[in-house]
Amino acid sequence: MGVIRVGTARAKPGTTATGIIEVPGSNVEIPVIVFNGVKDGPCLWIDGAIHGDEPEGPLMCHILRREVNPEKLAGTLVLVPVINTPAFEAASRGNPLDTFSYDMNRIYPGRANGYFSERVAWAHREWMVRVADLELSIHSGGAHSYLSETIFATEDAQSQELARAMGEGWDLVLKSFLPKGNPMAVMLEAGKTGITVELGGRSATSPQAFHRVGRVLADAALNVMRHYKMIAGKPRYARPRYTGVQHALLAPSSGLFVAEPEIEFKKPMRKGDRIATIYNLYGDVLDTLHAPTDGRIFGLRALPNVLMGDWCCFYAEVQGSLE
Repeated sequence: MGVIRVGTARAKPGTTATGIIEVPGSNVEIPVIVFNGVKDGPCLWIDGAIHGDEPEGPLMCHILRREVNPEKLAGTLVLVPVINTPAFEAASRGNPLDTFSYDMNRIYPGRANGYFSERVAWAHREWMVRVADLELSIHSGGAHSYLSETIFATEDAQSQELARAMGEGWDLVLKSFLPKGNPMAVMLEAGKTGITVELGGRSATSPQAFHRVGRVLADAALNVMRHYKMIAGKPRYARPRYTGVQHALLAPSSGLFVAEPEIEFKKPMRKGDRIATIYNLYGDVLDTLHAPTDGRIFGLRALPNVLMGDWCCFYAEVQGSLE
């Protein structure tokens, strides 16, 4: 093992180094933490906060920084707690100063000479594709919703193996047929492997709930590292696991969004089951939301205020088992 470099971070074998990925022509700096192991192995790259209102990835990275020992590591672990630093500083989905490429997870990998967020994405992509073998992109419901443990992966064997390696609790792997505009798509184009991981959001920001989400995500990353023999220990796996497709249910009207009180994440539902009601300011029913197919809810709006067209429910049409 030689020195591993990512941006300004340079880690010798058996050490950890911190640094930044610089964005040319700007004062934006992407923080990076590099663990260089003492034995050969893959490079696992973990990305947080490509959406600035999703703090779960940074918390996960902080936990991993405390718990991973490079002197007992095979391969390399790269942590990018926050990709989209201007959005994170504003606690918003995208950089509010860049209205032309606001959502970095739709325009990734951007362009070297593009709009502001495109240039940030491009700088990140240059290092990720050069160094990483496996990539986890950490997401949540952000400022509006809560999402339970869910993975989006392509159907190739490498992506499915990485999804399985996430371990216990990660029993829902939804299909991403032709990913584009995000790190997973870029890794696939480079002949490498990435998946999109969802957990957390608005109703999980109480101290106890936030810590729980960070712990669950960190444990999943540690399980991935055990699976690929980067660290010692026996990996655990979810059984059974299910696959299917996502339905994003949008608000048909504006008002007060109230979910049914008995709703449970990932509990089987039947087509037509009521999910939520939207009321006007007088308490009159404006609309109701219903399950579009047999399946289960994996994400639900946690912000009661809703405008027509806003995300309300992330629904999984389960199409079979992966076992």
